[in-house]
Amino acid sequence: MMMPFKRQALVEFDSVESAERCVSCGTREAVCIAEQQAFFNFSTSQRITRPTNSDDPTSGNKVLLLSIQNPLYPITTDVLYTVCNPVGNVLRIVIFKRNGIQAMVEFESVEDAQKAKLALNGADIYAGCCTLKIEYARPNRLNVVRNDNSSWDYTKPFLLHRERGKGRQRQAILGEHPSNGYGPHCPLLPLPANSRYRRSSEEVQDMVSYPLLLPKTSSSSFLGLAASSSVAMVSGLHPAKMNCSCIFNLFCLYGNVEKVKFMKSVPGTALVEMGDEYAVDRAVTHLNSIKVFGKKLNVCVSKQQAVIPSQVFELPDGSSSYLDFSLTRNNRFSSAQNNRNIIQPPATVLHFYNAPPTLSQHQLLKLCTEHNVPAFTKFKVFDAKPASSKTLSGLLEFDSKTEAVEALTVLNHHQIRIPIAQIGSTEKPQGAFIKY
Repeated sequence: MMMPFKRQALVEFDSVESAERCVSCGTREAVCIAEQQAFFNFSTSQRITRPTNSDDPTSGNKVLLLSIQNPLYPITTDVLYTVCNPVGNVLRIVIFKRNGIQAMVEFESVEDAQKAKLALNGADIYAGCCTLKIEYARPNRLNVVRNDNSSWDYTKPFLLHRERGKGRQRQAILGEHPSNGYGPHCPLLPLPANSRYRRSSEEVQDMVSYPLLLPKTSSSSFLGLAASSSVAMVSGLHPAKMNCSCIFNLFCLYGNVEKVKFMKSVPGTALVEMGDEYAVDRAVTHLNSIKVFGKKLNVCVSKQQAVIPSQVFELPDGSSSYLDFSLTRNNRFSSAQNNRNIIQPPATVLHFYNAPPTLSQHQLLKLCTEHNVPAFTKFKVFDAKPASSKTLSGLLEFDSKTEAVEALTVLNHHQIRIPIAQIGSTEKPQGAFIKY
């Protein structure tokens, strides 16, 4: 039984002797899985059991619990309907985001749920990510109060709160992922007639595609999703070390940041308006629960539809509690830079680029010391192009993910002043970009 959010698993052997051999072997020599050392020990459980005796076909449960691992792209009711309904008739879907992204899907019958679990467990919704881990859920019926991106009752169309468009017609399982941001149409391959993810009686569409992700305008919201928001709320911020620019440095890796505002009534809390709801979803997925300067961040979707610059005050570091980043060139999800945006979760290795070609390891370490952020332990510079190259890029490795996040929060887009040889002592600033 996988416990992905704890990074653990239970393994039941046919005998105690087999389990003892496994633990003994793992103790004698290191066992690495995906370059991470795995540790083996005995569990307090005597056997693996699942809710409602999920392995028993007579358990009578028609609700499945879906855990989405490595969710690099938004998971909505439309996406899950597209994935599950070709296998069995879906009645209701509820998505919740506590420790990661999970969903419950209620099918019309126990047989449909069993077929869906057999066909979809372990499959990728999009190529190389959004992996489904499926178990039977405890409840045998879902209660849905509204139809939106997070919940849907397909037996009650009168709960409709938005235009669904053609979302349910999209074929998704194992197809290409949607565009990261403001990019062109991303076609998805239709399910082949012999696909195990499709019922034999269902017709195959010729071609489907995701709609173009357009920059947000004041007159219309993205696809008219009234129940969604392009504003994220982040709390648990360090009162002295975090400001609007630091928040921008952290959030800009997951979408364009329009505005940032600290809330005067709730210390350590800020609102972040982003380019669209997909950017907010990516930020929640990758930034929620990470530690920055000893404080655990809580990132969620805000009920606000926009950030209004009211009650502007001065933060402890002297900077403004509100900043507008809509015109900054450091936003990376424009059409010109979109090909560089590979969405990554926080990691111990940072990739820096657009740095001055004369920048040295010593200068970078001095920069970390001056700004009171952890120093990196390994430094690598990519082979530069011809001598005329005007920028430098490379990798910085830190002892922990938290240290890397703190360095990125402070040093991303930092203006590094370099002397211009032709003018002597005059200096020219050059901003270095950092990402995971």
